[in-house]
Amino acid sequence: MADWTPDQPIVSVKEVYKSFGELEVLKGVSFDVMKGEVICIIGPSGSGKSTLIRCINALNDIQSGSITVEGQEVHAPNLDKLELRKKVGMVFQQYNLFPHKTALENIMMAPIKVLKEPKEQVAERARALLAKVRLEGKEDSYPGELSGGQQQRVAIARSLAMRPDVMLFDEVTAALDPETVKEVLVTIKDLAQEGMTCMLVTHEMGFAREVADHIYFTDRGVIVEHGPPATFFDQAQDPRTREFLSQIL
Repeated sequence: MADWTPDQPIVSVKEVYKSFGELEVLKGVSFDVMKGEVICIIGPSGSGKSTLIRCINALNDIQSGSITVEGQEVHAPNLDKLELRKKVGMVFQQYNLFPHKTALENIMMAPIKVLKEPKEQVAERARALLAKVRLEGKEDSYPGELSGGQQQRVAIARSLAMRPDVMLFDEVTAALDPETVKEVLVTIKDLAQEGMTCMLVTHEMGFAREVADHIYFTDRGVIVEHGPPATFFDQAQDPRTREFLSQIL
């Protein structure tokens, strides 16, 4: 593994270009994330937000540029994707839980099968994670018996079971009913306050203002503007940023 120290960016994105066929989705994106930092990526649909964080987890390849996690080049030909996925957890808009497995079993699967950890140890950790996401008593519930917000919290616990250093959240509340959005956001806020490095693609502006250390606004594949929430939301400079914020705030 690369010689990385915590005073260096935990995630570093440099001049990243990404195309799907003729469509250029990312056009030279660069930014750094420090350990323990919470960043929110906002912008209109189709601006490259989700593609960007999928590239960080090597779910999408890139045409050119560099992405490192803890000093390791994510798109190196010899990359061990399993090692990367241990470091970088990801939660999607769709929960992707196994319907025939209980909440506890869903959380336990990867540590047992991928990390080869002993079942008793994993079960204990999974129960603690369910408590952490405020789902005590739901250990034996199947996904179909849980609300969307509860399923999404199981998905977060499942990702945390791999003990990642960075968590990526891709519009995790977009498919939820309004009343269940808050419980998921509270869970993410708890993680952020505990010092987990978090990168969120989100449409929840109030939440972004509250929890983010830094906001990035993307449009048409570039970072148009970025800054801490106070200056970003109240003193946006670029006309595109101001127009976007005027439509959603």
